[in-house]
Amino acid sequence: MHAQFAALRRGEQPSEAELSWFAEGLANGDVSDAQAGAFAMAVCLQGLEQPARRALTLAMRDSGDVLTWDLPGPVLDKHSTGGVGDCVSLLLAPALAECGAYVPMISGRGLGHTGGTLDKMEAIPGVLTQISEQRLHRITKKVGCAIVGATGRIAPADKRLYAIRDVTATVESLDLITASILSKKLAASPEALVLDVKIGSGAFMKTPAEAGALARSLVATANAAGCKTVALITDMNQPIASALGNGLEVAEVMRALTEGKPCPLTEITAALGAVVLVLAGLAPDEDAGVAQMSEALLGGGAAARFGRMVAAQGGPADFASHWARYLPVAPVIREVLAPRSGYVAAMNGEELGLAVVRLGGGRMVEGDVVDPAVGLSDLVRLGQWVAQGETLARVHAARETAAVEAEATLLQALTLTADAPEVPALIYERIS
Repeated sequence: MHAQFAALRRGEQPSEAELSWFAEGLANGDVSDAQAGAFAMAVCLQGLEQPARRALTLAMRDSGDVLTWDLPGPVLDKHSTGGVGDCVSLLLAPALAECGAYVPMISGRGLGHTGGTLDKMEAIPGVLTQISEQRLHRITKKVGCAIVGATGRIAPADKRLYAIRDVTATVESLDLITASILSKKLAASPEALVLDVKIGSGAFMKTPAEAGALARSLVATANAAGCKTVALITDMNQPIASALGNGLEVAEVMRALTEGKPCPLTEITAALGAVVLVLAGLAPDEDAGVAQMSEALLGGGAAARFGRMVAAQGGPADFASHWARYLPVAPVIREVLAPRSGYVAAMNGEELGLAVVRLGGGRMVEGDVVDPAVGLSDLVRLGQWVAQGETLARVHAARETAAVEAEATLLQALTLTADAPEVPALIYERIS
């Protein structure tokens, strides 16, 4: 294969057979780290055209287990590119199930400034996210949804290539990002997929150009691979929830599901769900889909189904009705007060996320232990007027010194101005 690596470095596109050999070799060890690094660097420098990007994605998917389903409704899924205070998956899975779909959501853990869906689920006592494929099938059929981690047999080629990309400075390659995300998602065999591509200070993609390029690459590749897919580019200049931290975000989810009041969390969840309901034929159009999702979210159906999912994954049987008694509480809770009056004009979402990591609520390297009780709650919203001495947020910490440090970070991350800012819309663009 040395000649093929050299050809790729010159800009020649690899064949489907060559990419299949490469993915299989990643999974079984026939491809060395040096060869994988050379491939990643060549792709990073020269890029892949759409046929090769599709072929690489499917080859990486097929390097391990590909799930099959025999269910009386469509299997649907969602992927987010990550942000702070983004707990949408915890609402979306049960709401879609309430609308007649089946949602075996294979999710990830937090790394860097963004939180992870599995870490949020594991903030609930007893919940297991690493389960067998057989148990995933049972829970999905019985409850309609499950939120779990990938087994070691889901896209093993991607796991190997991801680690090599991390040490060869090729993480930012659009082609490799696309293949990495979709190889894992397509291994769950969804009939339709909605992508939530984040943009803004709390996201990995900071500009419209970056977010648009990734969304178009993902949508084109997923559709070419046979999965009906649409992307929404959504705002991450402020957290979606008013809390950051695993247990605190679960509390926000439960309030959104049980209080019956629209909020940014339910609004964006309904929009994402509507897209995929239409793709699967469960709604005639997106307006109808939003109405179906809103009824599930605000009418109590999604809350009850979330409770059944928690119980099926090992959590408390009465979590939906008594969630507050189960979630962890930090020993130190500190109010952060506004040093002056003004409108909340901007917030540095990445710094807020890193403040939670430093509190112990996230991980900078794989293997870091996460404290589910710490984080930020009651965070102000963009455009909100606050008077001097009013609460900007509450810090939840394991130690007083950590709370003081987080307070200083938060005050630096928020900008107060005399004039009201223009608040960005929740949804920027739809890419289909």
